Amino acid sequence: MVGILVVAHGNLAGSLIETAEMIVGHVDGIKACSFCQGSDVEKLKKMLKSSIKEVNDGAGVIILTDMFGGTPSNISLAFLEENIEVITGVNLPMVIGVITKREGRTIVELAQVLKDCGKSNIYIASEILSTSLKKQ
Repeated sequence: MVGILVVAHGNLAGSLIETAEMIVGHVDGIKACSFCQGSDVEKLKKMLKSSIKEVNDGAGVIILTDMFGGTPSNISLAFLEENIEVITGVNLPMVIGVITKREGRTIVELAQVLKDCGKSNIYIASEILSTSLKKQ
């Protein structure tokens, strides 16, 4: 099964996983990597390398990062290769999606599912509510 790393600034990665597990239950093969202000870049690279090995059972690893261009994404991109994919813009629906939809999928298939899941869960509430109020 594809391993998952959530890599983000501060405590966001751990909080996303903790919240997702509160909803769907405990999950194996997923790990948070927190990048705190002032952290040494070499130590961060070593942490990421070690974490990739920890969650990779041979099916590859998807690294979900908080934002493109930030330190977590930039360091994660150094590990981009055939069996490792990086997806930026992680949100809670993506983390829940990876937990509930990764079984039986290849890394390429799962990456596409996660991209679609993240994008399809962004709404402007007033647009939805105004449409439903018009129908009443």
